[in-house]
Amino acid sequence: MSEVSPEVQVEGEAGAVQAAPAEVADTALGAELLISGLLRSGVLLSLAFVVSGMVLSFVHHPDYLSSAESLQRLTSPEHSVHTLSEVLAGAAAASGQAFVMVGLLLLIATPVMRVALSLVLFQRQGDRTFTRITGVVLTLLLVAFLLGRAGE
Repeated sequence: MSEVSPEVQVEGEAGAVQAAPAEVADTALGAELLISGLLRSGVLLSLAFVVSGMVLSFVHHPDYLSSAESLQRLTSPEHSVHTLSEVLAGAAAASGQAFVMVGLLLLIATPVMRVALSLVLFQRQGDRTFTRITGVVLTLLLVAFLLGRAGE
């Protein structure tokens, strides 16, 4: 019984050297692990900001825990941050609401980063079809964000 090494490269029909199936599987597995790590990191970082924001809110305003009126002030849209510059300024000032907003923005940005990472991976693999499809999806996402910003 003869064994074939997974590192053996196969010569294709046009004489080009192609990667062996084991190498392709390793590359695909590496890409999937990279994407998985990005998604997991994005969600965990987002969760950390949201929880930190909640803790900061209740530390800075302990009346939120004892008064319904104060708690309603926390959740009212008039008292929340609305623009990216307000979010960043609030986060720099350790505002709890701004930290929560940073966490939510990270949660929104995580799938977009996943699409951008897929674009890079497909391009590195030389898969032109999926590179084009992923590029269109990423463009549509960015246009949607810009149109949403223009609608403010």
